[in-house]
Amino acid sequence: MRPRMSMITLGVDDIERAIAFYQHGLGFPRHGTEDDVAFFALDGTWLGLFGRAALAADAGVPPTSPGAGSFTISHNLPSPADVDEVMAQALAAGATLVKAPQPTAWGGYGGYFADPDGHLWEVAYNPFSWIGPPDP
Repeated sequence: MRPRMSMITLGVDDIERAIAFYQHGLGFPRHGTEDDVAFFALDGTWLGLFGRAALAADAGVPPTSPGAGSFTISHNLPSPADVDEVMAQALAAGATLVKAPQPTAWGGYGGYFADPDGHLWEVAYNPFSWIGPPDP
């Protein structure tokens, strides 16, 4: 049996801009070269980008449905320095700072940015639990 994998698909307003942000701005490795959809292999999951209207049509919902943007994608990293580095990389690529990285109330370290389509990302270090692939 093949291992189960998950994929997060984001509806975006400008597919070319979104591809540039994730592929060139954040350095995510792209799989394939289709013009109307993009897939990025990440550690333990995949990220998919799809035009917002096309994604809504595929799901059978209006593109302005309640709940659009009602989630946060978390990018967990092994250290506070990595959090700062990824935040700087995202901002340089066109993200909007929502909350600067800082110590958290629960003892970790993290911050938030919005990608060019307004999707909210948390960049975090959790010293109590590693959410990611095991060390080799």
